[in-house]
Amino acid sequence: MARPTVVVTGLGTTSPLGGDVASTWQAALDGRSGVRTLENDWAEKYEIPVNFAGQLAVPATEVLPRPEQRRMDPSAQYAIIAAREAWADAGQPEVDGARLGAVVSSGIGGVWTLLDAWDTVKERGMRRVMPLTVPMLMPNSPSGYVSLEIGAQAGAHAPVSACASGAEAIGYAVEMIRSGRADVVVAGGTEAAIHPLPIAAFAKMQALSTRTDDPTAASRPYDVDRDGFVLGEGAAIVVLESAEHAAARGARVYATVAGVGMSSDAYAIAPPDPEGTGQQRAMELALADAGLATSDIVHVNAHATSTPVGDGIESAAIRRTLGADADRATISATKSMTGHLLGGAGALETLFTVLAVHHRQAPPTINVAQMDDGIDIDLVRDTPRELPAGDIAAFNNAFGFGGHNVALAVTPA
Repeated sequence: MARPTVVVTGLGTTSPLGGDVASTWQAALDGRSGVRTLENDWAEKYEIPVNFAGQLAVPATEVLPRPEQRRMDPSAQYAIIAAREAWADAGQPEVDGARLGAVVSSGIGGVWTLLDAWDTVKERGMRRVMPLTVPMLMPNSPSGYVSLEIGAQAGAHAPVSACASGAEAIGYAVEMIRSGRADVVVAGGTEAAIHPLPIAAFAKMQALSTRTDDPTAASRPYDVDRDGFVLGEGAAIVVLESAEHAAARGARVYATVAGVGMSSDAYAIAPPDPEGTGQQRAMELALADAGLATSDIVHVNAHATSTPVGDGIESAAIRRTLGADADRATISATKSMTGHLLGGAGALETLFTVLAVHHRQAPPTINVAQMDDGIDIDLVRDTPRELPAGDIAAFNNAFGFGGHNVALAVTPA
């Protein structure tokens, strides 16, 4: 029996570019940066060399009622906001709860809840700790809250693979539908880690840009002067369905998630394999899973974090994967605008890839003043690029600390 085709019928996000899909996508097409200087004294107080990040364009406090805010870590708040938009966008499908799943990941989990609770213990004692602290800090909390929101009983999962988490969640959801466990799965990623501890820790690794004089230009993938990534926050959620289920209810379909490729480097806990073989293997697996040829790939939303080492490794892996067809593929690095959402990055960039294929427009990469001579790609710079008509395909790449590699192949509806 042929496996089900998996399609995207709903999209939702809250991001540094906008509080919903429409505003986020328009800001991306316009090439606007969501990065800005933080309005706090963390840098001075804790001697942190970074004082900027990609914060939400619309704070969750302006969207959710106070009782919901009090019982959810910000990571779960962001996921609920995005999930509600995606579910509404999909037309709130009528589906048996036993055939409905949720897969929502976070790379770090409830870091705000954990550290605030520890401060409470130290300063005010155990009696003042919130009873919901553990359910709030769990990295599966966003998935659990989304499953409660929609009544998902086929499974609520939260694969954690650092910066690949959001894409892996979508890949896992695809497999849930293909295996027959579910007809509909709400999937994606979320992160709320703009807190002094993660910023200090990433800065200590020398992973963050320190361009404090010009934060909006700090995330500059492929630029010769790139000096690290910019931390971002937010969530993105997609509603996935079997094509049969979507057709039966007359759903609008954005695109098809045609292929999933996953691999691991087994090289080091933080830096990627310098040969990029695991990244290449993930893309090759996604191609094979989708039954696509390298000539079908006309667009890649690259992981492209703006780190001096990582950007070159990925670009070389893309070129090796596509071979003689590499010049057909336009590359977008949307982290130049959003910053790096960690566990939410792969989900937001899958959303961008779906919209790029749906609208036949590749979003731009900003802040590239001078391309690194060692990087050989067709980069979409500053303004959007039209994608070809007809049968095309696109990759979204997501890679994470620990050597996790995920590639998703997306095709038109």
